[in-house]
Amino acid sequence: MSEGLSTAELTISQLREVLASTEEGKIFSLLDEMKDDPRKGVQLLITQYRNKIAKLKAEEKRLKNMWKKEKNLYDSGYNYIGGLDEAGRGPLAGPVVAACVILPPYCELPGLDDSKKLSPEKRETLARIIKNKARAWAVGVVDQREIDKINILQATKKSMVEAIKGLQIKPDYLLIDALDIPVDFAQEGIIHGDSISASIAAASIIAKTYRDAIMDEIDVLYPQYGFKEHKGYGTVRHREALIRFGPSPVHRRSFLHKLNQNT
Repeated sequence: MSEGLSTAELTISQLREVLASTEEGKIFSLLDEMKDDPRKGVQLLITQYRNKIAKLKAEEKRLKNMWKKEKNLYDSGYNYIGGLDEAGRGPLAGPVVAACVILPPYCELPGLDDSKKLSPEKRETLARIIKNKARAWAVGVVDQREIDKINILQATKKSMVEAIKGLQIKPDYLLIDALDIPVDFAQEGIIHGDSISASIAAASIIAKTYRDAIMDEIDVLYPQYGFKEHKGYGTVRHREALIRFGPSPVHRRSFLHKLNQNT
């Protein structure tokens, strides 16, 4: 405590400064000392800090739970667990991109989650950290022409196989978001895996940021469609552009047939 003063002798601004500089393990004892202070500002400060601590604990628990699948596999003797996910199954244009990521066991990735739940800025930050920390990572890309030839499901699986082929270290087990793929590796498909498994979540972030970058480049070639904004998904602006300009070379013709049926 500053200069031996009790919490009751400090202003609210001083208390805020003291709390901000107090070690995590000592916060609760300090809050307990403050709890009988009748000042409304002090009680609000206590509530804010207790809520903040509760959120931090919940986030710690969530991140720990994301390693449960991997922990079971490590305990079973697997060492190189590859998480697999894709981005771009639903858009009307552009490629489908898969990523495979092999993380070191229990590496710290603050805020790791399904890429769809993260802001673009958070995804980019995490993508850089994942690439830096991963034992290995690679992507597979299947373009719109191939999607039209073999359908989006088969194209997605093909992009995943290509991602695995690109790894410098081969996995001994695969955790895949909701799919099984034709490779000679032990594997498990997990529904909503990008919210459950750290490895799959990492792959979802790499796949999403990689594909978004591709769509930003395509936007330069075909700015009239607004690809930088919607990444090829069927937004109102995108549909209006298709009506006005017709499809571009990067549009998936097989998807546009379905679109025409719904308009």
